[in-house]
Amino acid sequence: MYMNANTPRDAARAELAANYDLAPSLAAAKATSELYARVSRVIPEVDWARHAPYILAIQKLKAEKDAVILAHNYMTPEIFHGVGDVSGDSLQLAIAATKVSQQTIVQCGVHFMAETSKILNPAKTVLIPDSRAGCSLASSITAADIAKMRADYPGAEVVSYVNTTAAVKAASDICCTSSNALRIVDSRPGDTVIMTPDGYLAQNVARESKKRIVYWEGACIVHEQFTPEEIRAFREDNPGIKIIAHPECPPDVIAEADFSGSTNGMINWVRKHRPEKVVMVTECSMSDNVASELAEVEFVRPCTICPHMKRISLEGILWALHSGTEEVLVEDALLDPARRAVERMIALG
Repeated sequence: MYMNANTPRDAARAELAANYDLAPSLAAAKATSELYARVSRVIPEVDWARHAPYILAIQKLKAEKDAVILAHNYMTPEIFHGVGDVSGDSLQLAIAATKVSQQTIVQCGVHFMAETSKILNPAKTVLIPDSRAGCSLASSITAADIAKMRADYPGAEVVSYVNTTAAVKAASDICCTSSNALRIVDSRPGDTVIMTPDGYLAQNVARESKKRIVYWEGACIVHEQFTPEEIRAFREDNPGIKIIAHPECPPDVIAEADFSGSTNGMINWVRKHRPEKVVMVTECSMSDNVASELAEVEFVRPCTICPHMKRISLEGILWALHSGTEEVLVEDALLDPARRAVERMIALG
C-alpha cells in the first residue's frame, strides 16, 4: 500500500483498522466461501482467512461509493477473483471502461491503464491503489520521441501500444493492444507504419504484416527476460508440454512457442485446448488465475513477476476507496487527442 506524503503508511493502516475489522477471521472466510472456492487451488485456507476481511470491507465500500473495480489479468488471485468486477487484458478493460455505469473506477493494474480509463471517462473519478505502479514501456518514450519519428518517416502513421502515457497516446494516430496489433497496423494507409514503444511486439507483428514497420526499441521488463534456451529447457524437462507466449517476448522466444497471443488470447487458448501441461510465458500471476478454474490442467510456472503490478494489494484497494486518494488525472489538453487514438482502436476491435 502506498500512502501520499500527507498520510504515512502507519497512520493509514491505523485509520483502516479503526474503521474496519481487518484481523484474520474464519468467520469472514466462511462468509466469502463461494469466492474462495474459485481460488482454493492456489491460495491456502490460512491465507484466505487473512484476505477475507479486506474483501468484505471492499465489497461494502464499492456499494456505498458507487465504485467498480477493473482488474487486469496480472492481478493476484485474491484481487482478480475476490474483488474484481471486470477482468481482462488491456483491450477488454479499455472497452469495459466505456460501459461501466458507476461513478468511481478503481483500476487494479498499472498507471497507464488508469489513465486510459480516465481518458475514456473524463467526468468520472478514477483511482489507482498505488500510483507508483508504472510500466517500463510507458516510461520508455515521450511525445517528443514520437515527433522525432514522424520527422524521420514523413507521412507514416503512428500506432502506439496502450502501454503508453496519455501524452504519447495524444501524439499518436491510433492505439493498439497485443490482441489487435496486426489488425490495427494492416488497417493504416501507406506502406510504412511507425510502432511504439514495444520493439519486440513490433518485430513479431512485422513477421505477419505486409507493411514496413519501423519501431521504437522499448521492452517490457517481464517479457524481455525470457530466452529461447529457457523455452527449450521447459520442453526437455516436461515432455508433451504446450508453451504459449505473450508477443511482448523476443521473436526468438515466440518462434519456440506453440501459440502466441495477448493475455486474454492465452487464457482462451488454454480454455479451448485444455492441455495436460502448459507453461504461460508471461507474468506469473496469470497462471494462478487460470489454474483456479481449470483443475485438469497442470501449470508449470516461470515465475517472472512484474514489480509494478505487484504494488496493487487488497490493502491499497481498500485505502483508495476509503480515502479517495491516489486519483488519476489527465491534462485537459491531452484528453481529446488521446481519446481519439483509443476510440479508433476500439472501433477496429
